[in-house]
Amino acid sequence: MKKILSIALSSVLLLTACDLDINDNPNFPGSADVTTDLIFPSAENFIADVIGDDMFTNAGFFAQYFDQMPTANQYNDLAELNINEGKNLFNRDYRLLFAGALNDLKDIMDRSTNTADIFACTVLRAYAYQVLVDCQGEAPYTEALQGASNLTPMWDDGKTIYEGVLAELDEAEENLDAADIITLTDPLLSQELSEWIGFANALRLRMLLRLIDGNVNVEANTAKVKALVADDNFFSGDVTWDVYSNAEGQYNPWFDCKNTLGASNHCAAFPIVTYMTGTEDPRISYAMDPAEYDGTYTGQIPGSKTKTPGWLGLTTSEYQNDRVSNIKYDVFRAAPVYFYTQSELQFLIAEVELRFNHNDAAAKAAYEAAVEIDFDSKGADEVDTFLTGFGEWKGSDTEKLNLIYMQKWVALFMRDHLEAWTEARRTDIPAVSPLKAEAIANDVDQYNAGDFIVPAVNQYGEGGLCKRVPYSSDARSTNKNTPAAKGISVPVFWDIK
Repeated sequence: MKKILSIALSSVLLLTACDLDINDNPNFPGSADVTTDLIFPSAENFIADVIGDDMFTNAGFFAQYFDQMPTANQYNDLAELNINEGKNLFNRDYRLLFAGALNDLKDIMDRSTNTADIFACTVLRAYAYQVLVDCQGEAPYTEALQGASNLTPMWDDGKTIYEGVLAELDEAEENLDAADIITLTDPLLSQELSEWIGFANALRLRMLLRLIDGNVNVEANTAKVKALVADDNFFSGDVTWDVYSNAEGQYNPWFDCKNTLGASNHCAAFPIVTYMTGTEDPRISYAMDPAEYDGTYTGQIPGSKTKTPGWLGLTTSEYQNDRVSNIKYDVFRAAPVYFYTQSELQFLIAEVELRFNHNDAAAKAAYEAAVEIDFDSKGADEVDTFLTGFGEWKGSDTEKLNLIYMQKWVALFMRDHLEAWTEARRTDIPAVSPLKAEAIANDVDQYNAGDFIVPAVNQYGEGGLCKRVPYSSDARSTNKNTPAAKGISVPVFWDIK
């Protein structure tokens, strides 16, 4: 159910419109007189704005859900991986997370003695740092957020940050006083401490799997994920920032920015379209339209906007937006931002049951629950037909694990693109096609539907796909301890395959 926005929360939403340039102290109205219960939704909103706007677009290209519309140019750099620090891709998100969310959370934790409130803040702090590491690999952590006493904090490696925030979660949960309840204004989980504990466990599961696949303390971390799944103490439903409405100034941030631009820039990418059409997946109609030209779902090969007309024997003037499937922007006017979907959680549980517990029946049950939840979320019918057809649980363990990963990629489409990109890097599924983009365009029958495609125009010069975003140039200009620049081909610490 939609949550009613307070005046204070409405003000926060206005502060984080898509053109926000936040300053060093973004708390509104920025006074010590503001109570901690009103600061907390500000922190939640800053995080939602990162994962639900900029990184929804950026990771949507990296996860090969989107490509640049034939007659538009807004996202040519993303489609062609023309990305470096000078493009300022992560500047706004870095400020929203550090000067916004993490600063707000520290303010609350410094001022509060309520262990339930501190625990909820710690969970969000872990989430924010997970996003920072998964995006750029490293970040200020052990010396961060010290204000004027340290304006140039050292940056920590991703492994240190992951293990640090997981330890913080454990300590905050151990310190919970049974008499304390959450007193903070909390549109995310409605002040339900049990839901915050479930959210924390789901974050642990997500991050521990990345540590395992990053070859970090594999035996101990495997035991931890098995224990989490055995305990089955996770959140119910989805964890969503569900505060938007179909009213000017209160739109979903991703829709609001697209609406403000007044132009269609996103068409569906070839991998997601070919996989969903090839598996006769009815969810395809949720967020994209058939191409007007011939009424079929048609994806554009990544990075091929300037190449495709020639490959198809068309002139540039003939290759128009009606040739590809457009993304349905209007679906997202009042859509929530997804922090964690129940579908993703069930896919992760299925993975643990299959990989580590070798419990085929439990893995199958979690996998099918994940698919059913996503079908329901997107208003799609005939899930039983799908699960006895192209989505059927069958084959070897390797084939079943591949099915889990591919269906998770489908389920995260138009839900949580940062997680989709991150999980694709962790699992190497979808696989990267060995074929060049032009070869696929000229003979689609040799292409394995759903495989990632190295963009036809790839500006970073080494081939391959995006493995990280560049460090914020704002961080570099203000902090001499910002590490030397790393290209987008350099994996983050857990991406070692």
